[in-house]
Amino acid sequence: MKYQEMQKSELSTILIKEKERYENFKSLGLNLDMSRGKPCKEQLDLSMGLLDEINSVMELGKIDPRNYGGVDGLFEAKKLFGELMGVSPEEIIVGDNSSLNLMYDSIMRYYCFGVLGSSPWSEIHNRKWICVVPGYDRHFAVTEEFGFESVTVNMLEDGPDMDKIEELVADESVKGIWCVPKYSNPEGKTFSDEVVKRFARLKPAAKDFRIFWDNAYGVHDIAENGDVLLNLVTEAKNAGNPNIVLMFGSTSKISFAGAGISYLCASKENIDDIKKRMSIQTIGPNKINQLAHVRYFKSVDNILLHMKKHAQILRPKFYTVLSILKEELQDLGICDWHNPKGGYFVSVDVLPGTAKRTVELAKGVGVIFTPAGSTYPKKQDPFDSNLRIAPSLPPVKELETAMRVFACATKIAAIEKLLAE
Repeated sequence: MKYQEMQKSELSTILIKEKERYENFKSLGLNLDMSRGKPCKEQLDLSMGLLDEINSVMELGKIDPRNYGGVDGLFEAKKLFGELMGVSPEEIIVGDNSSLNLMYDSIMRYYCFGVLGSSPWSEIHNRKWICVVPGYDRHFAVTEEFGFESVTVNMLEDGPDMDKIEELVADESVKGIWCVPKYSNPEGKTFSDEVVKRFARLKPAAKDFRIFWDNAYGVHDIAENGDVLLNLVTEAKNAGNPNIVLMFGSTSKISFAGAGISYLCASKENIDDIKKRMSIQTIGPNKINQLAHVRYFKSVDNILLHMKKHAQILRPKFYTVLSILKEELQDLGICDWHNPKGGYFVSVDVLPGTAKRTVELAKGVGVIFTPAGSTYPKKQDPFDSNLRIAPSLPPVKELETAMRVFACATKIAAIEKLLAE
């Protein structure tokens, strides 16, 4: 029975029981961190063989990976990870560990120098950036740092609200949009074919408008029948709109989170423009690490087999989260969630006005979740409702405890609010 349909006396009885349960959790002295989507030790151990490749460095092609040069990355890495991302070697730059770094540098480059000859974004007054919500806090922080006003667009079941996006890009001061198109952070949703095609056909008023397409979870299926995402670089090319997209990815959750490689994919015109600036910025990335990745993985097929091993580790963790949510909260009318087929997060919408209180209660017994509001620009969730759960790092036993705490805290926060109305 839904809490909203109960008498206040019934809710008070439930609250007493949940508070007793809460005190029991407090007595356990818990210290569990569920705040970030970090791979666990078992996942990182899968790639230890990669380190053996570093001890046998050899020259490949025209560039000795031990020396200067190759500002856009080792050709063999461009070839392998270009195939993974569905682009040619001429349409990809392979860099060092962080794709977020590539995104930040791209914003900085256009902020200082403009896009393909346009005015620098720093000269655009009242510049705006579209932020799909709920979304990724680190994305929002980048454009906020550069003085963009965040304009929010809601995520629907098949991707962001494209009607709203098409309306917003008619404003020339709107310069871009953040997207996580496959297994979105935090909801784990994948953009439909029609949504991708509408992105490819966008006709923004600003000629320097760019879609920042962070395909962070492109091969991160957990379910056996994972989602399929259309390639926006290809679709934009087919739509006669090749320059509109910059697509990003990395091996951070494929090999080592702290020592992987990253890549930026775009039209050749965009890539050539970026390389001109990069040739002044750097003499080249860590090509030894790139070579080690190429030698270790060898082919896209091997990468996909490797990701199946990740899925085997993550699947019971996601099952634990989703099964406890279902068991404890499904029929109470106080929260909702999406069942993702991959990615790194489970997004839960609790009763409006109770997200901060839920996180506070969990913290009170030693379980840390991502701060409420983090999935919105400036960490301000207008509904105080969305919470992100990161199942990957803790062992299953700890995850079970953390989710029981989450359920208890969600119930207490909801009942407190309903009794106060």
